[in-house]
Amino acid sequence: MAISKFNYNSFNVTPVAGRALAFDADADGFTTASGSSMILIKTLTASSSANLSFVDGSSDVVLDSTYPVYIFKYINIHPATDNVEFRFNMSVDTGSNYNVAKTSTYFYSYQGENGADTGVVYYASGDLAQGTGAQPLSFSLGNGNDESLSGELTIYNPSSTTFVKQFIANNNVYHKSNFSQERFVAGYGNTTSAVDAIQFTMSSGNIDDGIIKLYGIADS
Repeated sequence: MAISKFNYNSFNVTPVAGRALAFDADADGFTTASGSSMILIKTLTASSSANLSFVDGSSDVVLDSTYPVYIFKYINIHPATDNVEFRFNMSVDTGSNYNVAKTSTYFYSYQGENGADTGVVYYASGDLAQGTGAQPLSFSLGNGNDESLSGELTIYNPSSTTFVKQFIANNNVYHKSNFSQERFVAGYGNTTSAVDAIQFTMSSGNIDDGIIKLYGIADS
């Protein structure tokens, strides 16, 4: 008879706590051990969705003091409408209002499919100065069948009641005019209240397709 072998670190028994199952000399043969420091919390898939929202305590979402850092990875985000922005906003009241004041900076590099149009641009229109509206992560996103946006947004210590909420985003977008554009956005939500919900939207129309995954980064 063949003997089945398992990697003991592959037994993840309590993902929220970032622990895994290991073997020891106890009567039951098991104990908990350190698991991966990057824990998948929630995956949302768009299907002609007005928004994708991650609200702490709702639908198994964790967005509190459990982790000091949270990362949202958005994959092949495709808009229903041509020439739109992909954006996010923060809430301090579990999603009742997405209107945290934000101050940010934005620049991008680009390369056209023709190989001739290249550059690096500071994008003042993407900046916010105590703006409560949604923070753009991209602009001029095309809605052709092969056009999409992928990247990630990192938010640091959103549960803090002492400090503002720093964020950094980086993504690549298929521009409606056949450009590859890499976008860099950073700033802070100017609140000392705990941020407990994050919402992603388009500036017009729905998110036609795409996936957003929320990860927590555990303390080492």
